[in-house]
Amino acid sequence: MNRVLPPGVSAANFERALAAWASAVGAANVVSSPAGLASYRDPFALGKAFDFTTSAALLPASVDEIRAALRVATQFRIPLWTVSTGRNLAYGGAAPRLSGSVVLDLQRMNHVIHVDETLAYALVEPGVSYFDLHTYLRDKGYRLWVDPPAAGWGSVIGNTLERGFGYTSYGDHAATQCGMEVVLANGDVVRTGMGGIDPGTSWQVYKPGYGPSFDAMFMQSNFGIVTKMGVWLMPAPPAYLLGEFQFRNESDLETIVETLRPLQLDETIRNHAVIEGAIRRAAGLAPRSQYYDGAGPMPESAVVAMMNRLRIGRWNLHFALYGNEDVINAQYASVHRAFARVPGAVLSAARYTGDAQPTGGGDRNLAGIPAMSAFRMLDWRGGSGAHVDFSPVCPATGRDAMRQYTLVKSRAAEYGFDYYGGFTAGTRHLHHIFAAIFDRDDPKQPEIAGDLLRALMSDARAAGYGEYRAHLAYMDFAAAQYSFNDGAMLRLSETVKDALDPAGILSPGKQGIWPRAWRDKRGYT
Repeated sequence: MNRVLPPGVSAANFERALAAWASAVGAANVVSSPAGLASYRDPFALGKAFDFTTSAALLPASVDEIRAALRVATQFRIPLWTVSTGRNLAYGGAAPRLSGSVVLDLQRMNHVIHVDETLAYALVEPGVSYFDLHTYLRDKGYRLWVDPPAAGWGSVIGNTLERGFGYTSYGDHAATQCGMEVVLANGDVVRTGMGGIDPGTSWQVYKPGYGPSFDAMFMQSNFGIVTKMGVWLMPAPPAYLLGEFQFRNESDLETIVETLRPLQLDETIRNHAVIEGAIRRAAGLAPRSQYYDGAGPMPESAVVAMMNRLRIGRWNLHFALYGNEDVINAQYASVHRAFARVPGAVLSAARYTGDAQPTGGGDRNLAGIPAMSAFRMLDWRGGSGAHVDFSPVCPATGRDAMRQYTLVKSRAAEYGFDYYGGFTAGTRHLHHIFAAIFDRDDPKQPEIAGDLLRALMSDARAAGYGEYRAHLAYMDFAAAQYSFNDGAMLRLSETVKDALDPAGILSPGKQGIWPRAWRDKRGYT
């Protein structure tokens, strides 16, 4: 197997760079063998055309080692692709957008630096996962909850920087972040907000600080390397209720959204409620072959039979209420009364007090407990399961939800895919997540899934919607959808990029932001 070199770098200079990095981070933390680099490939790649490949990986353990790695990268003009733990599956994993880049893997920086129980926050490094933070809080006896996303193995910092979300009252991870430490391309170290006071007292309690606020600039960008981040934690409530409401008809989606929105706006429901489609719910229980073994999308008769067998709804609403029992009872009465008006709705709820908690299923996320149940979906189509996600946003109206659902379901069926998806409700918007599940060992399915994704992105743009997140292969395409004033927003991003990183070292191509040195690579692998 031929070694992949960084673009524009000779084999001799690459060897010199590897030797310099070995001195900076330790030889054991410089990975360049094919076997060692296997974990830095996208395990769910959308065909050979999108097989983004790294030339090496570095695993620094400190800010000083990152700065040393940057000096070598700048000297040899070698681009670095930063990952926190590299588990961004369905969006490219740990693979770099520009093939030949060296992955800067921060998983060894895995310390929970500080927890303040009184003010309910933690300061963490990039290698800290939701499992790690949850375990740390539990072992230390802190009465605080994390807010986990669907897969608890992901990095707290990595997920937040991608504007990921969870399911408790703290589900908007970007909004509950406070204070960053960032290493810029030139090696300068910046602490945002109140972190600029040295020594300070308020870094993790007041985000803006004095003057311009920069935290959001480092989210979904390639402007710097985030090495520390404050995250607000949810005080453990004295009691909570987890509700699951089932609805029979496709058309109920519009009513669900219209009923849910005012309950979230007036804060009766304060968590990120989930509206889960039938197939998404079923895929967490058993493979598709138990209900249908034919080609193409499941026919309606098979879906209905599956729903009856599993006793699930076409739409399944998951929500939570937190607080004192008397408050929860009053809130639940309002929620039950509102949704009981939907014909055929099946309404149920489970109550927990003190340290009691749910024992299984995805609802554990609503109780601040990280889980991995979402990955059972990979068995849905059989073979070596993989998926790629389409992630548009829409206003929290029933009309928009039905419009997006109909658009995605019909287009997916054209390409032979089931509608595996659902909506996560913010107060005024909906995250719509659809997964195209495929067998990665099939010679055709990965490419068909990639074609479907591009078609869906075009459909969404024509309807006035945009994605909040995109796979490596389509970052440029997603960025191009934001076309106001001939792409003014991307021009602004690249102006900032060129000012902060004139050599184009940090993560070229991330979110479609290309530095001047690599701008000719836009649209190409």
